[in-house]
Amino acid sequence: MARGLYVSASTSHSGKSLVTLGLADLLHRHADRIGFFRPIVEGQDAAGDPVVALIQELFGLPARHARAGMTRAEARELIVGGRVEEIYSRSVAAYDEIARDVDVVIVEGTDLTGHDFAVEFDLNARLANNLGCHVVAVVNAADKTVDEAVDAVDVARKAFYEGKVSLLSMIVNRADPDDAELIRSQVRPGLHHRKVYVLPEIPEIVRPTVGEVTSALGARMLAGLPELDRDVQHVIVAAMNVGYLLERYRDGAFVITPADRSDVMVTAVATSRTPGFPSTCGMLLTGPRPVEDSVLPLLAEAPFPVFAVPEDTYTAAHRVWEVSGALKAGQPRKTAAALGTWYREIDEAELLERISLPAPATMTPLRFLHQLIERARADRQRIVLPEGEDLRVLRAAEIIRRRDICDVVLLGKAADVRDLAAGHGIDLAGIEVIDPARSELLDPFAAEYARLRAHKGVTADAARERMLDRSYFGTMMVHLGHVDGMVSGAAHTTANTIRPSLEFIKTKPGVGIVSSVFLMLLEDRVLVYGDCAVNPEPDAEQLADIAIASAETARQFGVEPRVAMLSYSTGSSGSGGSVDDVRAATELVRRRAPELPVEGPIQYDAAVDASIGASKLPGSDVAGQATVFVFPDLNTGNNTYKAVQQSAGAVAVGPVLQGLNRAVNDLSRGCTVEDIVNTVAITAIQAQEA
Repeated sequence: MARGLYVSASTSHSGKSLVTLGLADLLHRHADRIGFFRPIVEGQDAAGDPVVALIQELFGLPARHARAGMTRAEARELIVGGRVEEIYSRSVAAYDEIARDVDVVIVEGTDLTGHDFAVEFDLNARLANNLGCHVVAVVNAADKTVDEAVDAVDVARKAFYEGKVSLLSMIVNRADPDDAELIRSQVRPGLHHRKVYVLPEIPEIVRPTVGEVTSALGARMLAGLPELDRDVQHVIVAAMNVGYLLERYRDGAFVITPADRSDVMVTAVATSRTPGFPSTCGMLLTGPRPVEDSVLPLLAEAPFPVFAVPEDTYTAAHRVWEVSGALKAGQPRKTAAALGTWYREIDEAELLERISLPAPATMTPLRFLHQLIERARADRQRIVLPEGEDLRVLRAAEIIRRRDICDVVLLGKAADVRDLAAGHGIDLAGIEVIDPARSELLDPFAAEYARLRAHKGVTADAARERMLDRSYFGTMMVHLGHVDGMVSGAAHTTANTIRPSLEFIKTKPGVGIVSSVFLMLLEDRVLVYGDCAVNPEPDAEQLADIAIASAETARQFGVEPRVAMLSYSTGSSGSGGSVDDVRAATELVRRRAPELPVEGPIQYDAAVDASIGASKLPGSDVAGQATVFVFPDLNTGNNTYKAVQQSAGAVAVGPVLQGLNRAVNDLSRGCTVEDIVNTVAITAIQAQEA
C-alpha cells in the first residue's frame, strides 16, 4: 500500500511548496513511482493548479498520478452548507485513485489564507488523518525574531499533536539567513528527539520574474527580447530626468515609466547595451498614450522585454509591488535555487529513515538524472567550463550554482562574460570567471606545457600562445589540480576537447585509447552504448579497450555491466572482416577481464531480447540481458544511438569520455542547457573517483 506524506503549513505564506518540491525530488530518487495530490487549491480551476503543473513537469508524472481535488470556493460552499464530510470523502476517493498505482503520495495542504484560521488548520489535520498520511509541518519564520520562530515551532507542534496527526517532521521555512543557525541551535526537538530542520529565505524565489509581474498585470508585450524568466531585483518608477534615473539604476531593474517618456526608454536601452552599466530586466510603459513612432525601432532592439498597460503609473506601480515570486512550472532557475537550499539544509538519509521506503525496482530516466545530481553533490568538485561566452554555458552555470551541484569556473573575458550574462538576466554571483590572457596562471601554465612538450620542440613563446587557447588552459587547470574536471565542446569540435588531454593528461595505465559512451535512458532501464563519438574504425585491441572501459563506466553509474560485442552475426555463424575483429576482441576481453560477463560476436536483437537470445546463444549470461553494447565502428554506433534516441524516445546522456587519467568530457555542439548540467554532474562523479 502506498505511503502518504501530508505537507501542512502552520501559518499562511509558509512557502510549503518548496518543501513539497524537495520531498518530491528526494522520493522520486528512492521509490519506483510517486504521486502528488492537492485536495484544495486557491485558483478558480483545479485542473490548472500551478503547483500540480510544476510537479508534473519536473518529475514526468502523468495526470492520473498528479492532480488537484477542488477549488477553495467549492470547499467553502461545502463547509457553509454543513457538508464538510463531502470534502473528506471526495479527497479520499481522489487520493485512493492516485495511491492505487504508486508507492508514495505527497499531499500538499491548503495555504491557510482563509478568514477562519482555526477551521482551516483543523481541516488540514482531519484531511491528513482521513488520508492516512504522516504530516510534514512547515512553520513560517519570515519576519520573526529567533525567539518568536522557536516559540512558533512549539505552538505549531502542540496544535498538530492536539489534532492527533502522525507528525513525521517539523521544518522551519523562510528564516532570516542571519538567524537560521541560531534558530537551528535553540529550537526544541519533538518526540523521539527528532531534529527540526531550518530553511533560510531564498531571495531568488521571493523575487518575482518579469513573466510573473506582467502576467499578473495582464500587460501586453510591445517589443524587445522575450526573456520572461528574469528576476525583478529592483523596481524603478522613472518619472525623473535621466541624470537622477542613472543615479538610482541597479542591475536587474524593472523600469516603470509613462509611454511618452522617450528619454527614459532610450536611456534604458543604452545602459543595457553599454559595458559596465547596470542591466535592465524589463520595462513597463504606462498610460493610454502610444509610444512615439520614432522610438519603436529602438525598442524593437531592446535586450529586454518591453510591456505596456493602460493604467496610470501610480496604479501600475502599486500592482507591481503587490506581486510576489512563486515556484511554478517553466522556471528552472527558481527550481534550481529551491532544490539547492533543500539539499544543503536537509539530512535526507535521516528523513528517509523516518519514511522507510522500499527499494525501487526500476530505473527511469528522470530518477537516473536526479541521482546523478545527488551523487555529484555528495562530494563537492570544481569543474571548469572553457566556453564562458556561450549563452547556454552561462545558463547552465547559473543552474549548477543554484542547485549546489558543484563549483564552476568559467573561462573568458570577464567583462564580456558578465555583460552577456547581465543582458540575459543570468546571475553569476558566486561563480569565478578567469580570463586566461590576464590570469597569473598563464606564465606557469606555459612553462609547464613547454616542459611537457619539449620533446616535440615546443618553445616558451609557442607554449604561451598555446595556453591562450581556452581548451588548453582549462585542460592545464585539470592537469595541475586547480580544478577537478573540465567540460567543453558546446562551441568546439570533439578534437578540440580531446587533443590537449592526449598531449599531457594522457590515458590511464593499461588503456590504449580514449573512447566514449552514451548513457541511453530508456523508459525502465539504463543502457550503455560505446563508442559512438570518437574512434572511427577501431581494431580488435581497441575494441577490447572500449569494452573494458565501457563496463567500468557502467559500474560507475550504477549499471551492472553485461557486455555485448555487436556484429552482423551471432556466435560462429559468420566470418571474415569486421566479424573476426569482434570475435578476437571478445577473446581479449575475456583474458584481460575474466570476471566480466561478455558475449560476441552477437547481434543486437539477440543481445536485448530474452527469447531471441535463448534461441541463438542458449546458456549465455549476456544474451537477452545485455546492458553494455560495444559497436564495431563509429558509423554503426553513432547512427544506432541516434536512431534509438529519436525513434524510441530514449534520453541520450553523453558523450562521456573514458580512458583519460582525469575527468574531461565533451559536449555536442547542439547541446541544450540541461545537457550541459548533466554532463557537468557526470564529470564531477568521474572526478570523485579519479
